Amino acid sequence: MKNKAIICGLMAVASAITGCTDMLEKEPLDSTADNPLFWNNEANMENYANTFYDNFPGYNGKFYTNALTDDQITTGFSNWKYVNIPAESSDWSSAWTEIRRANSMINSINNYATGVDDATKQYWIGVARLNRAMQYWDLVRKFGDCTYVEKVLDVDDPELYGERQSRDDVMDKVLEDLNAAVTSLTPSSSKRTWSQEVANAMKAHICLWEGTFRKYRSETDGQDAKDLEGAERFLKEAVAACEAVMGSGNGYSLCDDYQSIYNSESLDNNTEIIFYKQYVKDVLTHSLIANTSSSSEQSGMSKDAFDSYLFLDGKPKATTSYDTDDAGVMTVSDTDGKEHLDISAQLAVRDKRLSQTIDHIVCYAGRDWPRTSDGMGMTSASGYTVCKYDNISIPLEYRKAGNYTCAPIYWLAVIYLNYAEAKAELADMGRGTIVQQDLDDTVNKLRQRAGLPDMSVTPDADPANNMGVSNLLWEIRRERRCELMFDDDIRYWDLIRWHKLDLLDNGKHPDITIGANLRNEPSPDLTKIKLTSNGYLDGQNGIRNYEYKHYFYPIPSSQITLNPNLGQNPGWTE
Repeated sequence: MKNKAIICGLMAVASAITGCTDMLEKEPLDSTADNPLFWNNEANMENYANTFYDNFPGYNGKFYTNALTDDQITTGFSNWKYVNIPAESSDWSSAWTEIRRANSMINSINNYATGVDDATKQYWIGVARLNRAMQYWDLVRKFGDCTYVEKVLDVDDPELYGERQSRDDVMDKVLEDLNAAVTSLTPSSSKRTWSQEVANAMKAHICLWEGTFRKYRSETDGQDAKDLEGAERFLKEAVAACEAVMGSGNGYSLCDDYQSIYNSESLDNNTEIIFYKQYVKDVLTHSLIANTSSSSEQSGMSKDAFDSYLFLDGKPKATTSYDTDDAGVMTVSDTDGKEHLDISAQLAVRDKRLSQTIDHIVCYAGRDWPRTSDGMGMTSASGYTVCKYDNISIPLEYRKAGNYTCAPIYWLAVIYLNYAEAKAELADMGRGTIVQQDLDDTVNKLRQRAGLPDMSVTPDADPANNMGVSNLLWEIRRERRCELMFDDDIRYWDLIRWHKLDLLDNGKHPDITIGANLRNEPSPDLTKIKLTSNGYLDGQNGIRNYEYKHYFYPIPSSQITLNPNLGQNPGWTE
């Protein structure tokens, strides 16, 4: 039944096609596509739909591990994902596989589920449309213009060889799918089922992304002209979706423990969670805890990210009354009995989320430190190690490998952030309003959990504002950055939609590759680390130059060979 919680995609009957040679020219997904007996059984519809759950990678791919941001410093050189045009790309092929799967499900239910009541059919069609929307949005944000197909194609269909359609037109179809899913799905009965709340959470995320992208994009960077009418429409849809979740009657509220969103063995009873990825001990596991607590040097928080956290007076580094010295002091650690740089004093006067995201000991090549007495000595490329996802109550053998803590997919904090930003963007355009109560009902609840004063709808200026936006938008973006630090590749795609990808040019913005202050380190091993002239750990391992072409991925060359009408994205040449 549709109220049954999804456990994992392992039980699904449909499997993905791999090794695709073009976007839609494939054999049928499986033998069930035109089988009336299969589609007249709701349990089969559910099992088929649950394969979509695997498209949410959870802790196996997007949390912490994608370091192409200004938040992280990696052990090696983190270049743009694509520097040259690839022959093949899973970013391209995987999305088309899932779009075909969704189209096949919709077609099969419409044509063969004659013995199933209409409400049930519409529910599962809604699930398919929701996931089709997600895949098309992912294609659009990565590749821009693309072919839009809502049927299962045969190899001789002309759509296979046509030109790409405008990304704006495709996103209008995405919105149609999202709204249809919201209408078709039922209210939540579990945090692991497809529901109306999940559909609205996805809609809010996608519509905020699209609305701001249309507002900030630039023709000078090979994109379409700004579309303020379209931006307004999508931002208002985002606001409506957030309001639907916040007023759903499902009792969503912020949990008291920020870290519990990320390091719990189950999220079923967490009041903040809307939808999550369940992992199962010894069955379906991940390695996120292992990656952030092992002896292998890990990616660490950048100084740029560290400095974005406010002080307890609610002010940034430039205007706070607190001591802003960020150099730790040598202290004997109780986990290994050795001296290390301790930044507990610095963390104590900052946003609480900072101390729940990084460790209080600075550790780096030449001076490793174990988080627990039975743990391994850790080092970080920036000196700041990530503790946000760890759960030290789990047996050590399951922290080293086979991690089974659960991953949030949609949760209330993100809804609050999306709502405040969409309202502020509309007000900034003169096409809406934002008042103090809007902040008090959303982001100020996050600030209270973080131990900070409330954000004002008319905040003071921060000299660090390098985005050219209003004081309010800057503070809302700061809140988003700190609340969602290292989460789900969000920061990279935020910079894309705000049209600020140039901030990842580490030649022009060297602070994004600077780490912890090692001024008080008595004997740094300079054969293992580099220091700046003022004693900070220098994590730069190469220059990443910004070019406007990086706003879109290149179309794989094999696809252009198959269909020259696709064309290549701006700035990409062989």
